[in-house]
Amino acid sequence: MKVVLFAGGKGTRISEESHLKPKPMIEIGGKPILWHIMKIYSAYDVNEFVICLGYKGEIIKNYFLNYFMYNADCTVDLATNSVDVHHKHAENFKISLVDTGLETLTAGRLRRVKDYIGDEDFLLTYGDGVADVNIKELIQFHNENGKICTMTGVQPGNRFGVLEMDNNNVVKTFTEKPKENSGWINGGFFVLKPEVFNYLHDDADDIMWEAQPLSDLSKNGEIVVYKHHGFWKCMDTLRDKVDLEKLWNTNPPWRIWE
Repeated sequence: MKVVLFAGGKGTRISEESHLKPKPMIEIGGKPILWHIMKIYSAYDVNEFVICLGYKGEIIKNYFLNYFMYNADCTVDLATNSVDVHHKHAENFKISLVDTGLETLTAGRLRRVKDYIGDEDFLLTYGDGVADVNIKELIQFHNENGKICTMTGVQPGNRFGVLEMDNNNVVKTFTEKPKENSGWINGGFFVLKPEVFNYLHDDADDIMWEAQPLSDLSKNGEIVVYKHHGFWKCMDTLRDKVDLEKLWNTNPPWRIWE
């Protein structure tokens, strides 16, 4: 089973770093968040990826084309133009790097990689969110329900405190809103049947995946939600990146690989 990764957006809400590199290449613990996401899937022996490139896609291409050298010690002899590689660190990844356009929206990006997927169910997620989702259970849930689209639902909680006030606007209690009382949202980590491409029309380049395609799928009763009660976090802002860095330096819950 293949994994499609959205990695073509401009990441304007984290422009402090995304003006230099695509958002999925922003590093957590010295590795791009895209690598972290791929390692989550790889922990469940899912190692074939289709990456939808767009904004500064050449940086992602360069990273993987030179991955071997980036992750090994080497001795370079400039006189003979030779390189000796030591202490190799390779991944069992097979990656298709597909230019899906600079301004293409996510529905169009997915439509443009159809030929790289084939006529089989596949996985899809965003290039900026990590979680400790059990991919094996997710796929099993998808197979048992038989819908075109399985979406992972998450409860991110509320980052703001909740005030309870009396009639004079005096605060009686101040509490952090508990996660279990917040609503479910789209957390990515989809499993999709190839019939999903019937919902991606000729104008898909100008449409977000979360708009017409998911709306039409829901109207037809073709989305089922896999409720994930564990860790999930999207790197949407610089604050999110800082939070993920802190977690990585302590006990990162999404690091489910050895």
